[in-house]
Amino acid sequence: MKLYRICNKISLLLHVLASAVGYFVMEAICRHSFIEAWNYMTQKPLVFAYNTAFIFTSSLIVYLFRRRTFWRILVTLFWLILAIINGVLLMNRVTPFTGPDLHLITDAMKIANKYLPVAGVVAVCILFGILVILLLMLLIKGPKHQKKIKYRYNIPLILLAVALFAGSTQIALDKRVLSNYFGNIAFAYEDYGYPYCLATTIFNTGISCPRDYSESEIKRIEKTEKNIPETNEESRPNILFLQLESFFDPTLVNYLNLSEDPIPTFRKLMKEYSSGYYKVPSVGAGTANTEFESITGMSMHYFGPGEYPYKSILKETTCESAPYVLKSLGYTTHAVHNNEANFYGRRSVFPNLGFDTFTSEEYMAKEDEKNPLGWVKDSVLTDEILKCLDSTEGSDYVYTVSVQGHGAYPDEQILEDPEITVSGAPTEEENNKWEYYVNEIHEMDNFVKELTEKLADYPEDVVLVMYGDHLPTMGLTVEDLDNKYLFQTEYVMWDNFGLQKKDENLAAYQMAAEVMDRVGIHEGTIFRYHQARRNTKNYQVDLETLQYDLLYGERYSYGGESPYQRTRMRMGIYDVTLDSIQCVSETDHTYYIKGTEFTPSSEVKLNGEWYDTVYVNPTTLMITGTELNDFDRLAVIQRSNSSTRKPLSKSYDRSCYALYADNPWKLNVDTNTDADMESEQ
Repeated sequence: MKLYRICNKISLLLHVLASAVGYFVMEAICRHSFIEAWNYMTQKPLVFAYNTAFIFTSSLIVYLFRRRTFWRILVTLFWLILAIINGVLLMNRVTPFTGPDLHLITDAMKIANKYLPVAGVVAVCILFGILVILLLMLLIKGPKHQKKIKYRYNIPLILLAVALFAGSTQIALDKRVLSNYFGNIAFAYEDYGYPYCLATTIFNTGISCPRDYSESEIKRIEKTEKNIPETNEESRPNILFLQLESFFDPTLVNYLNLSEDPIPTFRKLMKEYSSGYYKVPSVGAGTANTEFESITGMSMHYFGPGEYPYKSILKETTCESAPYVLKSLGYTTHAVHNNEANFYGRRSVFPNLGFDTFTSEEYMAKEDEKNPLGWVKDSVLTDEILKCLDSTEGSDYVYTVSVQGHGAYPDEQILEDPEITVSGAPTEEENNKWEYYVNEIHEMDNFVKELTEKLADYPEDVVLVMYGDHLPTMGLTVEDLDNKYLFQTEYVMWDNFGLQKKDENLAAYQMAAEVMDRVGIHEGTIFRYHQARRNTKNYQVDLETLQYDLLYGERYSYGGESPYQRTRMRMGIYDVTLDSIQCVSETDHTYYIKGTEFTPSSEVKLNGEWYDTVYVNPTTLMITGTELNDFDRLAVIQRSNSSTRKPLSKSYDRSCYALYADNPWKLNVDTNTDADMESEQ
């Protein structure tokens, strides 16, 4: 009891100490190393102290309750569980646990096996159950504070502590101890600590209402665009964007020695066509944000730190974009990505950006052509892009997102006979990473060569913009680069009809407007703004106001209501069809399922149940083990390659008797369509 009384007298001091120790453990879990946590604490003491104060302030709630032991343990567990979640996620992905991830908490059990083995998931569930029971016992039977709680003192003191903490946050931002702009969310967590960054991604989202926001202010901004010419009614070239994953010029890294130029094609195209540096909103990660800027013309600078609009506002509403604007001129709009459809939530988001079709890896016959890390090679994209162009008689907008250059890059040498060798990095492990990366982007450069050669002979006018989405995840610093800037890659604006070469540096959010301007298209609120106001006074200030109006405000630019409706997006360019059944072996009941547009992601459903399916080729699937009866019903489903394995689309449901090749009653139905699968999600 004596010890209890002593502890009670110095409880605030112990509270501070516990907060510091607890925070250190959190960072050790997040960084997967106590040594890294120690280095962080000693090298950034002010940041460490700030986050300790954060945890301390959040735990002051215990002084409002008599069962303080219970509440102390509960608050500690809260922070500890968040740290464990982040630590587990960082073992399997580049980006840490952020505010938008909280929206996915209901799907946590569905995808838990992606990060933990089945036994691990079971163990976690058991431990969680035990923990809940122990907490309930502690709440009921645990020790109580014996004295009466003085709320009239405690509440004001807690509020004072919160106010002081808020003030310290502002001071830390002003003195640049902290930052409220994250170019790379993973690096931000390392620099500014887990509690601060997590809280920032939860509470600081969207675009804040500008001080002078009003209808009259929007009208004033619109008047500054009066000199923009009308759209050229005759100019409707195909417009292609190719976003190359982690693609940049490694010769800009001043310590690297390369046996040969890894990107000779891209470099040659830069000399012959319009080109320059491409300013991107992130470094080392953040593909979806470069994508967002390039598609919408909106700058990420005005959003919350570390925010992904794909995970926030675009899940809720449509957004003006190049696809929507070009659709109004008769374009058909396509998205192509050689990774799973649900990555970054693209399947849900793209209809809110105006895309008519989306071809993900699940709809690519060559999706099994992968690099050593398991990413689908970019070479498969050539045919998919051409398929988009060939699918319509009119003009097309095709936005392609590549994936081959994706990390994390191996620190061991996994290439047996690399075409390009690398030296000069500080360690052998880093040399191995660079060597792998350089050889991957060399293959991507070969893909660029193949694509441009085929498009050169295409019978329609084509503009193709190619660029890297961000620098690779190599821990590069400004001092490592000849161009002394981390937030830029390079671009080429290639064409097959003789556009004049014009070299200039552009931001990702300016590119779509620039392409439209070059081909005589002057449509869309945000794109006309860029065309009229780039490099003018108050350009950035007015851009922030305009973005707020279009996404979060009263939409004065549209007369109060957005004209853009969510599209009924088709997965894949062409329908998957189910045409016939051929019995291969009656002994073991082996059948060929014949149709079109099959891929390795195609799977048969028999009478509503999933059936083990073997992919043979784009027109043939094989099933075995069960005799098919006349009135059994078959469908071919394109299943997601994500851990959820959700259906993406399906063929028309057919009865077996109507599919047998030798059946005189076989139906010749050519009206099969991909069914909308949203109801199955």
